[in-house]
Amino acid sequence: MENAILSIRDVKVVFEDGFTALGGVSIDIGKNEFVTLLGPSGCGKTTLLRCIGGFEKPTGGEILYKGQNIIPLPPYKRAINTVFQRYALFPHLNVAQNVAFGPDLRGEDKKKTAAEVSRMLALVGLAGFEKRKIASLSGGQQQRVAIARALINKPDVLLLDEPLGALDLKLRREMQLELKRIQRESGITFIFVTHDQEEALTMSDRIAVMRGGQILQLGTPEDIYNEPQNAFVADFIGESDILPGVMLRDGLVRFLGCDFRCVDTGFGENAEVDVVLRPEDVKLRPADDPVSGVPLGVVESLLFKGVHYEMKVRSGEHVLLVHSTHARSVGTQVKLTVAPEDIQVMRKSEESAQVLRRHADRAK
Repeated sequence: MENAILSIRDVKVVFEDGFTALGGVSIDIGKNEFVTLLGPSGCGKTTLLRCIGGFEKPTGGEILYKGQNIIPLPPYKRAINTVFQRYALFPHLNVAQNVAFGPDLRGEDKKKTAAEVSRMLALVGLAGFEKRKIASLSGGQQQRVAIARALINKPDVLLLDEPLGALDLKLRREMQLELKRIQRESGITFIFVTHDQEEALTMSDRIAVMRGGQILQLGTPEDIYNEPQNAFVADFIGESDILPGVMLRDGLVRFLGCDFRCVDTGFGENAEVDVVLRPEDVKLRPADDPVSGVPLGVVESLLFKGVHYEMKVRSGEHVLLVHSTHARSVGTQVKLTVAPEDIQVMRKSEESAQVLRRHADRAK
């Protein structure tokens, strides 16, 4: 990446007990970019963030900031600040004093610092809160103070380690939008760690999906969601139906006992594959619809989700999750159709076998 402000090169972390937390991670992060490290607990995302911040020393590899390897530098000598899940605010100081902690520690001019504090608080939506006590603030407001305290140090990179985890659902969604706004207006590179797929899809310019100390896929939210490169990513990012299939030839795949046109190529002929369908892309038609050559199914459950209905539809030995704005009552027989561009074909792997076993258990 030409405009990379941070380049992680084959970074490894092996703990004393022999556990490999990072198995050789590489990623370039651009200036003013919002990148999310996404994955389940224990995947290595927080370890990678700690390496970038200087709180964990890698056992191999390089972390280049503007071309310089910063691994030997302590955290306070890096142009990088961190906002932790526990905001670590000082309860005996008011809001302004908390935000000004860094500049005051460095002995900077008090008047300039006060003006900068007011500017930072306005940026995070807390103008006029200077004299408020920390204990009087809500969780979301405390998070904003922590962000302002980090931003006043003028870092080139801001690390955020699951900072929304302690907030309730409504506030968390509001803060997702606020964080993205703050990132755009501040012009700072944000590296965000979460296990919440919605957070990642909402805020990120790019997402790195991690598992077992490795980055499995790196791309835009649209790429990650619509074009997962393996069964784990497809299963982890949003809801999906993953089915065994056979790629008959380029542009034609068989699953659920029927042949479907698709846009995938390069698998050869009669190759065993996995087929990913997103619940919103499966369309249900009446059983007497004249369309032919499509699988039949029976609606086994129906839930109202507010903006859509969620149905489980059994077709043979498989149960598909279907989202639709039109409800079909339980027991209704339907035909299932999918547009060619909504069918994602992937090669078989050990990961896909594990995912398919979980989906088979769901169908029992």
